[in-house]
Amino acid sequence: MAFALSDLEVTTPAFRDGESIPAKHTCEGDDVSPALSWKGLPEETKSVAVFCHDPDAPLVKPGAYGFTHWLIYNLPAGSSGLEEAASEGAEGVNDAGNSGYNGPAPPPGHGLHRYFFWVLALDQELNLEAGLTLEQFLEKVEPHILGMNRMMGSYKRD
Repeated sequence: MAFALSDLEVTTPAFRDGESIPAKHTCEGDDVSPALSWKGLPEETKSVAVFCHDPDAPLVKPGAYGFTHWLIYNLPAGSSGLEEAASEGAEGVNDAGNSGYNGPAPPPGHGLHRYFFWVLALDQELNLEAGLTLEQFLEKVEPHILGMNRMMGSYKRD
């Protein structure tokens, strides 16, 4: 399937798709990941992964752009979501250089940024090692994606 959206549905009780992310989930609050729920995983799903990416961040690096705020993978196929402040599965390295969630923190005065919370359904339990960057992770999983979708929240600092 590669990178095509599917019927998978992604939601959070913290905000509606397209709305502002509450400060609790940002650098100006508790900086904890929001709870996420998903449904509609393909029957053949063997593993699930989640990442949060800000395409509006003024960061360009070889082969990539924007800022990765969170990457978590090796989640079981039977899962239907993550609790707030989740640390299940294996954690990748975000663009702040650490593992775990780093919430929205756009440069002050940089305007509104969009944060996409992606959920990927994979056809294998890949048991990937912790500490992968988003680019490394996507290179390994792209041939195994059965379905994917996302929801978006926004945030800005004055």
